[in-house]
Amino acid sequence: MDRLTEMEAFATVVDQGGFTDAAKKMGISKSAVSKHVSSLEARLGARLLNRTTRRVSPTEIGLAYYDRARRVLNDAGEADALVTSMQSAPSGLLRISVATDFGVNHLSPVLGDFLTEFPDITVNMALNNRYVELISEGFDMAVRIGELEDSTLRARKLTDTTKRMIASPAYFEQYGRPEKIDDLNEHKLLHYSNQANSAVWKLTAPSGEKRQVRTAGWLTVNDGQSLLNACIGGLGIAYLPSFLYADAMQQGLVEEAIPDLPVETQGIYAVYPPGRFTQPKVRAFIDFLAHEFADKGPDIW
Repeated sequence: MDRLTEMEAFATVVDQGGFTDAAKKMGISKSAVSKHVSSLEARLGARLLNRTTRRVSPTEIGLAYYDRARRVLNDAGEADALVTSMQSAPSGLLRISVATDFGVNHLSPVLGDFLTEFPDITVNMALNNRYVELISEGFDMAVRIGELEDSTLRARKLTDTTKRMIASPAYFEQYGRPEKIDDLNEHKLLHYSNQANSAVWKLTAPSGEKRQVRTAGWLTVNDGQSLLNACIGGLGIAYLPSFLYADAMQQGLVEEAIPDLPVETQGIYAVYPPGRFTQPKVRAFIDFLAHEFADKGPDIW
């Protein structure tokens, strides 16, 4: 007899508390269930069930075997589900969390192409600048920038971005250009309030020394695009990712404050809950993003 079928019959008898209910659950006869369990006991050389006229219960050995057998049966079920899932077309509601700046500037413009390619998927994209707990808050995935804090999540790197201190030519003309990190103490800095320790900039000196700049900001905003607009308007120096300021720099609206400093590179990742397999809708969107951002990076944005 098939070993998995024997294990399933035994586990179902334990779950249902008897042969009659187990037979109904499996959709086979009571005698067939009994034969499967007897064959399993004969093969193992051990009695797994205590049988009386009124109830059936696992023996001590049977209970230990049940725990292992149930794991095997669950794994087998997941394996079957994996094959079915891998062959099914991506569909359903896809809930995404993404930082506002990146979502507005780079995800929103490409969502139309994704939905056209996968018409059976609907997207709910939440733009926010806080750390989202994917599982407890019901998100299927998120796009995160920088060092990943939660090692339990699975992640796929999409591309890189860089961070630079920038300001407008008009600002430099009025207040001068800093030549070294210490000069920033004399300048008007623009801070991002949604980041932890937003008043602290972590920079690397040309020597490789790690430095921290702690200066009260002339303007503090919880939105990167607003900081960029403030930079363009000549209000001060901001420390922003290249995916946000790249176009403005190309147009000459902003310039790098201290070009000699090493540039910080940050990864941009798609993160999603752990599991034996990935839902088709999540896999489809991550593959789509990887293709969309394949030609992006520090030299492009």
